[in-house]
Amino acid sequence: MQAASNASKMIYLLRLGDSALVLSQRISELCGKGPALEEDLALANTALDLLGQARLWLSYAGEIEGDGRDEDALAFLRSDREFHNLLIVEQLNGNYAGTIMRQFLFDAWHTLALAQLTQSSDPRICEIAQKSQKEVTYHLRRSSDLIVRMGDGTEVSHALTQAALDQLWPFTGEMFTGDAIDEEMTAAGVGFDPAQLKQTWQTYIDQVFTVATLQLPRQDAWMQKGGKQGVHSEHLSYLLAEMQVLHRAHPGAKW
Repeated sequence: MQAASNASKMIYLLRLGDSALVLSQRISELCGKGPALEEDLALANTALDLLGQARLWLSYAGEIEGDGRDEDALAFLRSDREFHNLLIVEQLNGNYAGTIMRQFLFDAWHTLALAQLTQSSDPRICEIAQKSQKEVTYHLRRSSDLIVRMGDGTEVSHALTQAALDQLWPFTGEMFTGDAIDEEMTAAGVGFDPAQLKQTWQTYIDQVFTVATLQLPRQDAWMQKGGKQGVHSEHLSYLLAEMQVLHRAHPGAKW
């Protein structure tokens, strides 16, 4: 088993941390705007869970890099091209059906990814994955239930949920597309081959969509990619501008 380079491991950690951080920021935009009090609190709690996970991944990435950057520096002082999150998490909230569909598609992948990482040869990655897995299991249970309730609800909720699925589907392929860094992490026993998650993910979402009476888009649909390599939609630039403005306006400030 070959050893993984620190440079590749750092990018790998950033991919995990950035996806959690960006989705946390996106969900937090809805704090106080949920369709019901229970949903508002649930969204806020999900955002906090993801933020906590992001801190763990980014802290470790900073240690691996060895340049003195902590999780705050990595979160607030990088440009959009330096972020390595999946494209799906940066997509706009849209209506509530879109918010939950994005969450569900990501949660279904996230649960499987963390399960693989609990077997990592890197003890720190294994530890973070085990801690995060408990939270994400709840995230998936909740988003799955909501997809069923909205898909198999009224004509309006069904139409909105189907439209959200059709819109977000092209962003799912990236979750299962590997590159040289994935190959290196897999060979070192640090990470996993993302393609191996596809069938289990597909089987699970098929079951949920069947109960939700939703039509799955074509399997051969064209897929977006590039987020893991730092190529993003315009949505990330606006998200980062809002997220980073206070830190950049008052560098070195202490609370």
